[in-house]
Amino acid sequence: MAEPGIARLGETDLEVSADETLAWLPQEVRARSIVRELDAGAHLFRRGDRATAIFEVERGRLQLIRYVDARAIVLHTANPGGLFAEAALFSSTYHCDAVAAVPSRVRVYPKRPLLVAFRAEPERGQRFTAVLAHEIHRLRARLEERNIRGARERVLHHLLLAAGEDSRTVKLDGTLMDLATEIGLTHEALYRALAALSREGVIERRGTELRLLKPV
Repeated sequence: MAEPGIARLGETDLEVSADETLAWLPQEVRARSIVRELDAGAHLFRRGDRATAIFEVERGRLQLIRYVDARAIVLHTANPGGLFAEAALFSSTYHCDAVAAVPSRVRVYPKRPLLVAFRAEPERGQRFTAVLAHEIHRLRARLEERNIRGARERVLHHLLLAAGEDSRTVKLDGTLMDLATEIGLTHEALYRALAALSREGVIERRGTELRLLKPV
């Protein structure tokens, strides 16, 4: 069973299936969307650019980054099937940079037609609100994660939340350094925590997967 205070995302009422994620999207907006191909390190937009669209990752991985004292802070990592920059619907400019972590393909949904469709069909707006509610739940879980002080406990918390349908397997979309950045640890602290969990028989690594071996 999970540690006290840790809820798997699949155990909540806010879980949204892949089919439901885009159920809010009008066909006419989909038809007007375009695709952007990005090399690793390329910007999709920069902080202060005019907000004209929201985005879906079709391939690769996008990071939303804000710079503080010349240090890059990763606010969010969007993976295939994920939406990002949804706040652009209600903002005149983007509030961070969007950078491709790896070669990526992004679908661009123009903002104005979406807002028109939501006004014309309120039920689509309600479906979109459900998607946003799910994302808020995920963000709250990530904030809780950042407040866990011990590296071992923080890593374990992340693995429990990120485990797939079998509640045991976590597929790594990027490198371990990417994972360290995502959960707010140095890569040295992450490596030590993973090594400790492996020695304890809690996890094992199989290529690009981390597997939970026993209940915690």
